[in-house]
Amino acid sequence: MAEPQKYLPGVADEDNENDGPLLDPRVEQEAERIAEALVFASAQPVSEAYIASRLQRDADVPRIMARLKALYASRGVNLVQVADHWAFRTAADLSFVVQADEQEVRKLSRAALEVLAIIAYHQPVTRAEIEDIRGVQTSKGTLDVLMEAGWVRFRGRRRTPGRPVTFGTTRDFLDHFGLEELRDLPGIEELKGAGLLSGRVPSNLHIPVPIGEDDLAENEDPITQLDLEELGLLTPKGEEAD
Repeated sequence: MAEPQKYLPGVADEDNENDGPLLDPRVEQEAERIAEALVFASAQPVSEAYIASRLQRDADVPRIMARLKALYASRGVNLVQVADHWAFRTAADLSFVVQADEQEVRKLSRAALEVLAIIAYHQPVTRAEIEDIRGVQTSKGTLDVLMEAGWVRFRGRRRTPGRPVTFGTTRDFLDHFGLEELRDLPGIEELKGAGLLSGRVPSNLHIPVPIGEDDLAENEDPITQLDLEELGLLTPKGEEAD
């Protein structure tokens, strides 16, 4: 009688070498439990790098998280991916159950929604470019509201005369709107189907695909401490402004 196959930590099976090393089931189960606990205990999405730092060196974090995601897919809470971070969120069809009646939902103005949409689809984008697309001047207050909500951030500075600041969305933006990455933003057909675009849009209209959230464009420099001081986000001594 043949012996049952044993899975040893870090040892690949010849018939499944493309699937990565097969670990002892008990080891993988413990790794899943640790990852699950780390995400559950955090109020903010947890990065895969942080999870990996708490597991054994050869742990396959993406595979572990994918299995946990599948496990929670039919539960009242779902494990969702936000860029390279993970978080537990109430299942979409049950969100109405846990909404607090006394919590007032702060609605964005039409101008703020337009600016947010332009930044989401055109990032990195400068204030002048936002105004050019909208055809009207954008008040500082509109951008302040979006930044206070945590959905918009300063990305960098454009390598053009005046070195204007560029804007982009944040990981909180992805989390709030249930997006795994920026490429999950709806396209033209989806926007039409949702009634958010007129059926008479120009035939040459295209919606750009934004670059990665943390990727700088070729003509974009990162924000430095001097830039933050100039923008009023840090005092000249490097301390946070009140």
